[in-house]
Amino acid sequence: MTTDEMIDLLDTEREAIWRTMPDEVAAIGRGEIPRGTGARGQYLSTLMFAEGEARTLADEMFWGLIEVCRQPGADLATLKMVIRQIIGYKADFFDFVGLPAAAAMVHRYVAVADATTTVEELERLTGAALSWANRLHMWVDHVFPWGVGDGFRKPKSKPTAA
Repeated sequence: MTTDEMIDLLDTEREAIWRTMPDEVAAIGRGEIPRGTGARGQYLSTLMFAEGEARTLADEMFWGLIEVCRQPGADLATLKMVIRQIIGYKADFFDFVGLPAAAAMVHRYVAVADATTTVEELERLTGAALSWANRLHMWVDHVFPWGVGDGFRKPKSKPTAA
């Protein structure tokens, strides 16, 4: 797959999930985790990992890669090694938390990134990946049971003496 074909695929997938939640995200929101991931019969920890991995993929990894690509002297070979190691691992982890289609998309990104020939080409590819990953993260964030946090309220602070 060429870089332009992958960018088109990422853009198409982003548009497909813009207003429609991916089935696999809806499923993990219901506790349907294909690999059975979760501790002690619950799936909250799996959702916590899915939310954190989706957020860091977009907000830290893809964004950070773009920022590095924009630096003078950015080294394509080093960027590719980082992508293979760290982004490749994240792809595997998406499968672990019940998002195999997202995992496959990230693996495709890694393969195409590895074939890029310039830092500018990698930056364009990663920009499309960031846009897709941001939307995926928004859906994972949507199914996360944020109300659970109400059971963990901070203690009221005591007024300080003046």
